[in-house]
Parts: sequence; structure tokens; C-alpha cells
Amino acid sequence: MDLLRRGVLSLALAAGLAAAVPARAEPPSIVVASTTSTEQSGLFKHILPLFKDKTGIEVKVVALGTGQALDAARRGDADVVLVHDRAAEDKFVAEGFAKARKDVMYNDFVVIGPKADPAGIKGAGLQDAFRKLAEAKAPFVSRGDRSGTHSAELRAWKEAGVDLAAQKGDWYRDVGQGMGPALNTASALNAYILADRGTWLSFKNRGELTVLVEGDSKLFNPYGVMLVNPEKHPTVKVKEGQAFIDWLVSPEGQTAIANYKIGGEPLFFPSADKAGK
Repeated sequence: MDLLRRGVLSLALAAGLAAAVPARAEPPSIVVASTTSTEQSGLFKHILPLFKDKTGIEVKVVALGTGQALDAARRGDADVVLVHDRAAEDKFVAEGFAKARKDVMYNDFVVIGPKADPAGIKGAGLQDAFRKLAEAKAPFVSRGDRSGTHSAELRAWKEAGVDLAAQKGDWYRDVGQGMGPALNTASALNAYILADRGTWLSFKNRGELTVLVEGDSKLFNPYGVMLVNPEKHPTVKVKEGQAFIDWLVSPEGQTAIANYKIGGEPLFFPSADKAGK
């Protein structure tokens, strides 16, 4: 047998063997666009392995500010969104990018600041606290990233009667970053900041910072989940994405959320059985 024929036969044999070996199937997966608070608080590291063990579906999280997460979903870059800005979520549904929103959990925002509290806001209501911060021109760190936390902060200034565009100066630091990095900046500057309690509880680099304002009803922080509408983006993995949503709002998923604690204190409270849509 000449060398050319032998080579052709060898290639044919190799091709036949390759065809006979089935390709290894990729495990099912989805992309969830969510907030930095759910990621940096450690919640996903706690609940996602439980979901994967039950369903075999891998969840790939893209952690962004809520506004950016919703924009990613609008572009079709995510299958599911889990965020915390109710007005923005309702707009997302109204625009047709999701057909429904479901309550998942809640926690609250807190106003963090130096233990010495030079602006004198400790124990004040939210509006009074923000009014005092502006009057004192106390160092304040804003996430500035169109996140749910940033939206809540902007509402707080407005409701306090503070024209932020006219009054902010060197005392107001707009960092354009997630909750963890923003808290690090506040710690380094010994500044005030609005934070979600979940990330604060998991934050280690506190320095001289402490919780100064909490408990105001305006600090309530609900989270909602939505499946991206496949009529907008046919590439959405509907079956797998809906399976994740169904698990989150099921008794098993809600228990997993409730069981995530730091120092015995829960970071999020399940709310799927509460009124909402």
C-alpha cells in the first residue's frame, strides 16, 4: 500500500472514530443580571450551589447596578434579572421586556457614617438626616452608578428638599462603583454613605464607620425577579430561566435566602408570599 493511500485511510479511520464518539454536552446554564449588593453580600455564593444541585443548571451572574443590569437585559445579554428598584422594574415590564415581576426578598438601606457623627444625624429620620448632611457639607460618598441604591439616595436628597445639582461640591464624592468599593471609599475618607444592610453586614473594612440612621419606612428595599421576554429576544433560555425563578420563590428557595446569615443576623428576608406581582 503506497504512502498516499495509507494516509487517506488513516484520516478516514480517525474521522470515523471521531464521529462515533458523542460530543460532550455542555451543562445547561443561564445568565442572571443582578445587583452588586446580591453578589458582594455573599448571597449568591450561598444559594446558587443549592439551585445547581437540585436542577443541574449553572447560573452565571453579571453583577451591575440595577440600571445597568436592566439595560443588559434590554440588549438581550441576560435571561433573568434580579434587581431592587421597583419603579425601574415596573418600567421594564411596561416596556415589554418582561411579562411579569415577582417579589423575592427584601432588606433595608441604612445610613452609615463616622462614629463621631460631625453632622449630628444619629437617630434622625431619613429626610432630616439628609438635610443635615447637606447643611453641614459633610463628606458623602455616592455610588453614582444608576444602581437601586443610587436611585434611593437621589430620592432621599429630593425628599429632603436638597437641590443636589446646585449644592453638591467637594464634600460629595461620586465614585461610579458598586456597593463594596463605595464602602471602602467611605471608610478611607471617614465619610457618610447610604448602603444596603446586606452588604454592610458582610463588609469587613469598616474603620470608624457605623450605622447612624435606620428603621425609617423610606429605607425599605425590596428585590424583584423577572424573566426577559423571549418575544424581544428569542435567545432567552426560557425553560432554564423560569426554573430559576420558580425555585427562588418556592419554599425551598425562600428558606435558602432566609438561612443566609452573618453573625446570626439574616441579610435578606423572603417575601414571595407577600403581596406583590
